[in-house]
Amino acid sequence: MRVRFAPSPTGVLHIGGARTALYNWLLAHRHGGAFVLRIEDTDRERSTPENVEQILDALRWLELDWDEGPLSQAERAPAHTAAIEQLLSAGHAYEDEGAVRLRVPDDGETVIQDLIRGEIATPNQAIQDFVVRRSDGSALYNLAVAVDDRDMGITHVVRGEDHISNTPRQVMILRALGEEPPVYAHLPLLHGPDGKKLSKRHGAASVQELRASGYLPEAVRNYIALLGWGYDESTTFFTTDELIDRFDLSRVSKNPAVFDEQKLRWMNGRYLRGLPVEELKSRLERLTGRELPTEAVEISQDKMQTLADFWPLAGFLVERRDFDDRAWSKVMRDGAAERLRAAREALEQADAFDVETVEQALRGVVERFDAKPKDVFQPVRVAIAGTTVSPGIFESVAALGRQETLARIDSALLKASGG
Repeated sequence: MRVRFAPSPTGVLHIGGARTALYNWLLAHRHGGAFVLRIEDTDRERSTPENVEQILDALRWLELDWDEGPLSQAERAPAHTAAIEQLLSAGHAYEDEGAVRLRVPDDGETVIQDLIRGEIATPNQAIQDFVVRRSDGSALYNLAVAVDDRDMGITHVVRGEDHISNTPRQVMILRALGEEPPVYAHLPLLHGPDGKKLSKRHGAASVQELRASGYLPEAVRNYIALLGWGYDESTTFFTTDELIDRFDLSRVSKNPAVFDEQKLRWMNGRYLRGLPVEELKSRLERLTGRELPTEAVEISQDKMQTLADFWPLAGFLVERRDFDDRAWSKVMRDGAAERLRAAREALEQADAFDVETVEQALRGVVERFDAKPKDVFQPVRVAIAGTTVSPGIFESVAALGRQETLARIDSALLKASGG
């Protein structure tokens, strides 16, 4: 089996393209075949080196390695020209005002046995003689794709259903060249949860955006594999090796698949919580560009769904923050300053400063004031974190340390007194 992923380098790699790449990659690995990367870069204005690199960068991040390529379609212009000459000399094509058109049979139909959709029959009368070479001598898309698939020995073409209308033309070209076409499989479209075609309004629309949002490549691979495919009715989590072993085009649906970023967040959180702390720390440091305390990472792990959640949640353990006005006005009222002062004294006098001792000290203040726990814990949280969001309060105080905790509470008490 030889499959190919053939993106046009017009910008970032979108999620639909990433799924196409993944399915081809899984097929090649399952069947011991080759995964060919071909860049369809005949649009020279948009096919910049920067855009090509964005495609390669996204595939590398997803850990989808290719066996051959990246091959440039534009550099194959001589092969396209030779094929057009072959069509002309055999009478399968003719010149028309400087362009070249393929002769389409007047009757009959072009039939494709699609591995996902079954038989797709297109009446030949529905397709007019179509241009395969422009008057400037350049080959059109359908000719270039057909010739490239032939020359690269592609056995299976797995791509989005938006290409279905191209397929009969490419089959006609290949047959006119005396070649049998590859096997085709057209993947369902991706929709958002609202049932409309996937776009930026549904959240992250590209691989680069997913990476910047703190998703893990292994979670993204798992999730996008399920966009149109399923092994059974219940299994959701697959290792990459399990995906290779189980992926089969016969289980790909014809119906549009729904990309739901909330479900991806949930799945990513499961993957994230399964990482060893040191591995999670390493990934967080790559994303933030900061060296992070191991303890801060450890106490945040259970509350994060993406790597990007760390900084809003626990960044205060790395650097001091200003007090959030809304959080301050909500929490620092009705005697909160008095309870915070008592919490400070209890923490200062605590024998040790581990999680257990910190909890004992703060719960003692709750009992002394006969208060609800949040009426003591939230002022402490706002004092040390600047906001009402943090990992567990006892773990956060212990991780921050006695000296810095007391210094931040002092700043909060000064602010509460009008200083």
